[in-house]
Amino acid sequence: MHAIKQNISSLKRRIANSANQCGRDPSSVRIIAVSKKHNLDSIKAAYDQGIRDFGENYLQEAIQKIELYKPKNIIWHFIGPIQSNKTKLIANNFSWVHSVDRIKIAERLSSQKNPDLPDLNVCLQVNIDDETSKVGFSKNEIMTVIPYLQELSGIKLRGLMAIPKFRRTMDEQRKPFYELQQLFMRISNQMQNNTSFDTLSMGMSSDLEAAIYENTNLVRVGTDIFGKRP
Repeated sequence: MHAIKQNISSLKRRIANSANQCGRDPSSVRIIAVSKKHNLDSIKAAYDQGIRDFGENYLQEAIQKIELYKPKNIIWHFIGPIQSNKTKLIANNFSWVHSVDRIKIAERLSSQKNPDLPDLNVCLQVNIDDETSKVGFSKNEIMTVIPYLQELSGIKLRGLMAIPKFRRTMDEQRKPFYELQQLFMRISNQMQNNTSFDTLSMGMSSDLEAAIYENTNLVRVGTDIFGKRP
């Protein structure tokens, strides 16, 4: 567990260096520790180092962790692909969902969420590189669906998420993040006074510096915190 402590310290330095270089406050970048396939001891070790946001991809594994580990201020994020038959459990056990990739999923999360719970924070997944192998709203489609999704009860549109294809250099990595940031700004202008639309979820272990330069709010980091998955 000492390695997790060192990894988080190193990660925070990376974030601070990148934020300072582009004139941002390092505290404006939140870390989501991607804890899929890692055990509760690892999650507790990260929590002890100040991490409060944890991301999970696999629902049944995540539910077990959520039921077993319940600090009051922990925030669980669902970041994996969403099957229609899993939406009820997701809607009622997570605070955030980053991978809403089609209207049907948003509708099911809305209709199945317990109305006594706080609104579910939702990021819409964008297929920023128009890859046939990836899910997500197209850049053109998302502009047309926002007005409808904005009216769904029980969910709160918070922003956009993307997983660009692999690129090697910083300049190459920044291009899709810049595109997502520009799309985010267009939607923000369309939504006018909706101040809750405030989040860009982009950047992982290998490209978080590029994402910080393009104004990400949430970076999703697994390997560089927990090491390789078992």
